[in-house]
Amino acid sequence: MKKSLIALSLLTTTLAVTPNIFAQTGLNDIISNLSQDKVAQGLKEALDKGIEKQVSKLTQKDGFYKNDLVKILLPEEVQKVDQTLRSIGMGNIADQGILLINRAAEEAVKEATPIFIDAVKNMTFNDAKNILLNGDSAATNYLKSSTSKALYSKFSPVIQQSLSSVGADKVWENIFTTYNNLPLVTPVSTNLTDYVTNQTMDGVFKMIAVEENNIRENIGGSRSSNLLQEVFGTQDNTVTSSKNNSTKEKNTQKKKSIFDLFKK
Repeated sequence: MKKSLIALSLLTTTLAVTPNIFAQTGLNDIISNLSQDKVAQGLKEALDKGIEKQVSKLTQKDGFYKNDLVKILLPEEVQKVDQTLRSIGMGNIADQGILLINRAAEEAVKEATPIFIDAVKNMTFNDAKNILLNGDSAATNYLKSSTSKALYSKFSPVIQQSLSSVGADKVWENIFTTYNNLPLVTPVSTNLTDYVTNQTMDGVFKMIAVEENNIRENIGGSRSSNLLQEVFGTQDNTVTSSKNNSTKEKNTQKKKSIFDLFKK
């Protein structure tokens, strides 16, 4: 009986992982039919496209402020400030503060493109292969892991200067002073530059992820070149093959009685 239960456990585990193994193996086989240069160039083109099309939007006026996906709101620890100010008819002060931190983000993102270009240039074939194999947001994650430190170093002083130049630092000082002078409230403070810098970086990667998904799913004809169609078309073939294989496995198992596993 123990042997039968062990056999059942092993079979269940095997069935659970088979589709994933097949999918990756299938994609590896297909990639091997493409030249290393073609795979690398295809992924580089996809990243360049994401940077050019999506990140550039953030540098425009209202690129952050009127984009709900990336709009920077008040830090969590001072949201009570916003609520309190609005409750006493001072919502215009909070609105001005939010507008100005988004303006600072829009200014800082102009520094991102050279950093991303360097990261794309330094991509190896193995990097490109892993991005293609891992799917979903793998390209975005590659950029995030290879550029975050450099982006923070570039963004932070620009944001600090921008907050100062547009008067955001004074607006926020006024916001905190007004709030902290209210009776029966706990005084608050926050590192505004650090907060806006991190939120700006998050917004940049969210927009790159949008374009990556568009290309992987070919939404709106996002695979706009023959190279993108060929390289990312490998995913389509593999997904289809994986689904077909998984269906065949399930149908085969349905034909067998589970009690066959317990036969001596």
